[in-house]
Amino acid sequence: MSHDPEFDGAPREKGSQSIVLRGVSKEYRRDEFRIPVLQSLDLSVEEGEFLALMGPSGSGKTTLLNLIAGLDRATSGDVIIHGQNLGRLPETRLTRWRADNVGFIFQLYNLIPVLTAFENVELPLLLTNLSKSRRRENVMTALRVVGLQGREHHYPRQLSGGQEQRVAIARAIVTDPYLLVADEPTGDLDRTSAGEILDLLEQLNREFRKTIVMVTHDPLAAQRAGRILHLDKGRLVDDVSQESQGRIGAAS
Repeated sequence: MSHDPEFDGAPREKGSQSIVLRGVSKEYRRDEFRIPVLQSLDLSVEEGEFLALMGPSGSGKTTLLNLIAGLDRATSGDVIIHGQNLGRLPETRLTRWRADNVGFIFQLYNLIPVLTAFENVELPLLLTNLSKSRRRENVMTALRVVGLQGREHHYPRQLSGGQEQRVAIARAIVTDPYLLVADEPTGDLDRTSAGEILDLLEQLNREFRKTIVMVTHDPLAAQRAGRILHLDKGRLVDDVSQESQGRIGAAS
């Protein structure tokens, strides 16, 4: 995938491995104590796949998401994203890698209230060398993709929760990253708004071949993904694809 920050909407090839984790463990230290979170975890995700991570609180879902996104480092093992071993990058290069390649979607939107929708979406582009006119073109494209054309001058307080999350998604895709990570993206929304956001994520995956890794507690949200992984006490306990779920349902 190109690292050009323009969001061109071009379909991505599916089939190559986008995410590879080999023997990944993560532990935190508190005084003399070690707290294990992930244990010898192996995972492969294809380019253009939509993966949901589920599991009880404390199972390691968000920690795994943070490792994939380059927000945290593994204690041991390899985290390889699109051919790049994140553990070998110095912090400055890892920061640049995140900005170029990962779009972040959070439960609480993380919009800046004194900025308009346009200005919130434009923020990641201010770190690039794009001209003002090119930034505007990319922002308006991203807002159009999420269905918010005509709302670019609205402030977060003038938008519904679902619309705020759409602004957050537009901000996540405006640099045209090949990976989107979503941490409980519908957790703060009513069922109707949540469904609309999940429709949008499915569209980004299906039409633009974005690789998406989503953490969720909601089984209905997880069912929108092509594959569901369950974590328990830092280990993957099963791997369920929607195709196999359909066969199971048909046989029951």
